[in-house]
Amino acid sequence: MTAPLFFADADRLRAAAVGDIVVLDGAEGRHAATVRRLAVGERLDLSDAAGLLCPAEVAAVRGQAIEARIVSRVEATRPRPLVTVVQALAKGERDERAVETMTEVGVDAIVPWQASRSIARWDAARAAKGVARWRSTAREAAKQARRPWVPEVAELAATAAVAERLRSASALGLVLHEAATRPLSGVPLDGVAEIVLVVGPEGGVSDAELAAFEAAGASACRLGPTVLRTSTAGTVAAAVVFANSGRWA
Repeated sequence: MTAPLFFADADRLRAAAVGDIVVLDGAEGRHAATVRRLAVGERLDLSDAAGLLCPAEVAAVRGQAIEARIVSRVEATRPRPLVTVVQALAKGERDERAVETMTEVGVDAIVPWQASRSIARWDAARAAKGVARWRSTAREAAKQARRPWVPEVAELAATAAVAERLRSASALGLVLHEAATRPLSGVPLDGVAEIVLVVGPEGGVSDAELAAFEAAGASACRLGPTVLRTSTAGTVAAAVVFANSGRWA
C-alpha cells in the first residue's frame, strides 16, 4: 500500500531540506496522530498542495501532532494539457460528488457555474459557503488520491463569466451536450495547452447558453449513447481527455 499523504504548512515544507524535521500539526496532525495512529518509523508523504512531494518518516508523535523527517523531495511538473471543468450547480450533494471524483482522476481546476436550469441556487451567502465546501472536498479527495496538487476551485461564475473564460486563446472549449453529433473521443488534442469542459445541470445546457459558449469559440460534443448525470459527466469526460491527450500514457 502507498504511504498516506498529508498537506503540511507550505512555508515549513518548502524551507525543509532532506533530513530536516517538519512538524505536522493542526487538523492534519490530528488525523495522522489520532485517526491514522501513525507510529515512529512509519512512512508518509507530505505535500504543500502545489506540487511539492516529500516522502518522510515519523520521528516522534507528540499528542495531536507528529514530527516527520524528510527523506527526499520531488517537485512535480504540471501535466499537460491542463483540464478545467465548469461544473453546473446541482441539487443535493451531486455537485460535491462531482468535485470529489474529478479531483481523484486529476482535474486541474473546477469552476462552479450558476446555470439557468440549475435547481440549486446560490445567493452571495450560499456561494461563499458552497465554494468553501467544494474546496474542502477537493482537498480531501486529493489526499485520498495521493495527489500533490489540489485543484483550484474558482468563485461562482455566471454564464457570461464562463463564456469569457472560454474565449482564452490557449483554451479549447468543449460543451457536453446530449444532442451533439461530434464525439468527445474524436476531438484532436495535439498541441492543446488547456481544455475547458462545460458540464450542464440536471436540466441540461439551455439553447441560449450553448449559443453564448459557441460564440466564445467552444464546440458541443457528446460522451456516448447514454445521458449521464451531472455528477458523473465531468469525471467521465476528463478521463476520456486524459486518455486521448497522453496524460494517462
